[in-house]
Amino acid sequence: MNISNSDRARVLVQALPYIQKYAGKTVVVKYGGNAMVNEDLKDAVMSDIVLMQLVGINVVLVHGGGPEISAMLKKIGKESRFVNGLRVTDGETIDVVQMVLAGKVNKDLVQLLERHSGRAVGLCGLDGGMIYAEKLISGDDLGFVGEITKVSTRIIENATGNGYIPVVATVAGGAGGEVYNVNADIAASRIAAELGAEKLILMTDVRGLLRDKDDESTIIPVVNVSEVPRLQNQGIISGGMIPKINCCVEAVRRGVDRAHIIDGRIPHSILIELFSDEGIGTMLY
Repeated sequence: MNISNSDRARVLVQALPYIQKYAGKTVVVKYGGNAMVNEDLKDAVMSDIVLMQLVGINVVLVHGGGPEISAMLKKIGKESRFVNGLRVTDGETIDVVQMVLAGKVNKDLVQLLERHSGRAVGLCGLDGGMIYAEKLISGDDLGFVGEITKVSTRIIENATGNGYIPVVATVAGGAGGEVYNVNADIAASRIAAELGAEKLILMTDVRGLLRDKDDESTIIPVVNVSEVPRLQNQGIISGGMIPKINCCVEAVRRGVDRAHIIDGRIPHSILIELFSDEGIGTMLY
């Protein structure tokens, strides 16, 4: 795509007030979905995050890794099982979760950020007592699936204070030395709240909250958290959007200024959200 120098200048001028607004602030990005498996989109996300850091934003990248966990389980001949969208995590599976999330996926992302000239450090919920959890109690025994009980952000703040992008894998510790698999959206929401973040950004494979789930032109750009119960009663918030909206609501109620659900399938969607007048996706406040 060819754009003129004057068009480039206009883009920079439009971005300037936003760069000034967010300099020194914290933005937590939950990274997952198609943007995590498509190589071109991965490169776009990493360059966005490095650019954000270079203009003075404290970026915290929280990631999942469900497809990679499933692939590793398949390699060792173990079938993945889910109940209500949650992975059944027995003793063998939690070892694989810890190995894949805190090991391969986390370090691959650190290396990719470094290749884009960023400074990154890989962490997980076990480091510095960052995330504690207890066994999630539900109708079915899900094994080592955890419900977060405590988040400490000291190690994250140490990293950002020393010029690093923290890359956080969402495995958590238990009071008795257990390791738990915790939901990455919920972990990102709690981390954002504890950091007093300016924004929480959830990257997904949908455009945002739609009035008609089959029509992307019906996106709802702005939602006040007080409207959420009504939208749920109307069936507009349904299915897989319910837990994502709930994470955003929880973050806002705990003090995060804005929470966003954006389409990670769109290249540079983070920059469009942060540094343009139009924004992208659905914002909750």
